[in-house]
Amino acid sequence: MTSSARRRFLKAILATTGSVAVSTPLQAMTRPQLPSEVAFDYGVASGDPLQDAVILWTRATPLDNNPSGPLKITWELAADAEFRRIVRRGSVETDLARDYTAKIDVRGLEPDTSYYYRFIGGSAQSPIGRTKTLPAEGVEQVKLAVFSCSNYPAGYFNAYQLAARADDWDAVLHLGDYIYEYGAGGYATEKSEQIGRALPADNNGEILSLTDYRKRYALYRTDAGLQALHAAAPFIVVWDDHEITNDTWKGGAENHSAEEGDFFARRAAAVQAYYEWLPIRPPMGERNPQIYRSFRFGDLLDLHMLDTRVIGRDQQLQFSSYLDESGNLDAETFAADMASPTRTLLGKSQREWLQQTLSESGAHWQLLGQQVLMGKMHLPVELMTSFYRGGNENLTGELIRLKAASLRGESLTPAQLARLQRQVPYNLDAWDGYAAEREELYRHMRALNKNIVVVAGDTHNAWFNHLKDGDGHMVGLEFATPSVTSPGMETYLKLDEQAARELADGMSLLVDDLQYCNLHQRGYMSLTFRRDGIEVEWKYVDNIDSIEFAEAGSHKVNHSLLQNT
Repeated sequence: MTSSARRRFLKAILATTGSVAVSTPLQAMTRPQLPSEVAFDYGVASGDPLQDAVILWTRATPLDNNPSGPLKITWELAADAEFRRIVRRGSVETDLARDYTAKIDVRGLEPDTSYYYRFIGGSAQSPIGRTKTLPAEGVEQVKLAVFSCSNYPAGYFNAYQLAARADDWDAVLHLGDYIYEYGAGGYATEKSEQIGRALPADNNGEILSLTDYRKRYALYRTDAGLQALHAAAPFIVVWDDHEITNDTWKGGAENHSAEEGDFFARRAAAVQAYYEWLPIRPPMGERNPQIYRSFRFGDLLDLHMLDTRVIGRDQQLQFSSYLDESGNLDAETFAADMASPTRTLLGKSQREWLQQTLSESGAHWQLLGQQVLMGKMHLPVELMTSFYRGGNENLTGELIRLKAASLRGESLTPAQLARLQRQVPYNLDAWDGYAAEREELYRHMRALNKNIVVVAGDTHNAWFNHLKDGDGHMVGLEFATPSVTSPGMETYLKLDEQAARELADGMSLLVDDLQYCNLHQRGYMSLTFRRDGIEVEWKYVDNIDSIEFAEAGSHKVNHSLLQNT
């Protein structure tokens, strides 16, 4: 590459990275500027690794309450944790306009290589972080940790701490709800004061402004477990709804009213704070909400991170809208609306990008990283209508016993069979509420005949689904991670541990494509891809009420190749 071409290349990079400083081998080992007096209270992070690049992140908290200008800090990247073999060094400036966060896009690195990095101020040094570039070829294994739904007032982020104890992650996937927008007294805050997780006085309302969102990220990043995991491995992230507000869709949100101002102004503030505080390389620049992008782990795995929440989603349907005053379902109208071919979760541009990307990929495995459950989670109609009427404690057990009898080959009456066969989706906020688009995607997946795995978060519980199209053909597998702290189905249904275990077993019977679920424990999920199969392990913690915790069991699934590619 000529020097003029190189300058054009760097200019093109800078046009899309905004406030991200780009460091290439040409700039390696430059003499650092005299750094400012700062503190590194929020740790370090890395993210969006490529074969030859990675984003490094920190926040330089000014020690002067009224700094007169930009802050300067030094960064170093080394081949060893003792920094005896420093391979890159430079300086970066940050200021109030970016909330004193700093990101460096370090390029020209070696593939499949671990590096160590740190930041240096006038008299302070950050913690040391470990990062890793993606492999280019000859890959036999990729190991990923998967997280979702970390709610600060609900508890300590012990799942992050547990994962940080491992040293063999290729990357960490965070599927959204990295923060929550609610104020004190809102969702999942019941124990916050008792356990020492109350929201601070200057950020204890529902967050609406850029300052609000920035302060909420700063609060979350004080958690020791989150800091430890960010320092242990590179993150690949995507948002869900709570990074903006509950049940966000492309034109608004359930948790946003006209009295709270313009929704798109709020969304813009949320997106800006997200890009500032996360180690991400925004695909279309730091003011653009387009976040979907792909990562290549050699020829073994291609990861496609999707946005099923912000840019394309049509407004969610509400099951209660189809019930009359007696709680009876208007099945005909419900079925017609569910079958609408125009309803979309991804939006046309993202859907076409995904279909083309999957078609062109030659990787052994395709992994879709996205927010909401894709599998068909259908339950008997009478169970759903009973829930909206106030519930019947005995009905769930009765239907589970009927389904078990059917699976054992016992003869059921036509009326009993009808009770099991009349089903509706229970969560219209997930892909079940966008059935026609899902079926279109399934047709494409089946035609490709590739090994496709989907990961999801959002529900706060662990799930394993077979993904089957309308004709019953398997097109992929889905694995969903439990939440870090947000309460799951055991809280909504007021179940103790034994009852939650029994319901989980029953759900696996009632829901045809469901293979496993856990409805009461917090934790994370580990995925290991190999040439001949995939190993998935859910790991759970015994406690989120204090920083003293232990691993509380795990569940492992091994699955061979779906297709002989």
